Amino acid sequence: MKLYSVSDGPPSLACRQALKALNIDYILVDVNYGKGEHMTDEYAKLNPQKEIPVLVDGETVMGESNAILQYLCDMYDKSGSLYPKDPKARAVVNHRLCFNLAMYYRNISEYVMAPIFFDYERTSLGLKKVNMSLDVFETYMKTLKSTYSAGDNLTIADFPLITATMCLEAIDFKLTPWPLVEKWYENFKIKHPDLWEIAADGLREIAAFEKNPPDLSHMDHPIHPVRKINK
Repeated sequence: MKLYSVSDGPPSLACRQALKALNIDYILVDVNYGKGEHMTDEYAKLNPQKEIPVLVDGETVMGESNAILQYLCDMYDKSGSLYPKDPKARAVVNHRLCFNLAMYYRNISEYVMAPIFFDYERTSLGLKKVNMSLDVFETYMKTLKSTYSAGDNLTIADFPLITATMCLEAIDFKLTPWPLVEKWYENFKIKHPDLWEIAADGLREIAAFEKNPPDLSHMDHPIHPVRKINK
């Protein structure tokens, strides 16, 4: 098994957490984002979307981190501890995965990551979207009254939500106004230090890039405008 991953990418880090939690041996293939290795024709053969991560398991090749998380558990988590087999419990996990993809990480990424790597500014509207996302997450935690994001046990829903929240910590964004989210986040660090360390590596990289943004002016990105850095 191989995981094509970017070292500070929250979706990649979430997949690495799942592989660690499932104790699966795999080859980690580092995709150099700064050099544009994900934009090559060779990489497009693995993922026409040219996005990271990509999992290769025998003849199975797939992108989309949520699909990778679900596949890994369906194939290798026979106990169902990380991805419950009960339809109602699984529905909550699926919901949190969708919530992260559609709102939570989307808004955090636009506010935190895009201005670091591309020619975007952090705006009051972007901050409002992040606050709204945290308000919703806080409501879910309050309604569920659980230790983890989708219940009383760790599930794959926690991995992408943790790695998304990690981006906020990287820019010193405080979670104090959202005490249940903050408690969940800090609890994960304490209870799962080996899994947290995977995210912490990404945190350190993003925090460093926040202070010294990388120069990607050599990259011809088809979607995002590339910022010119004066040196």
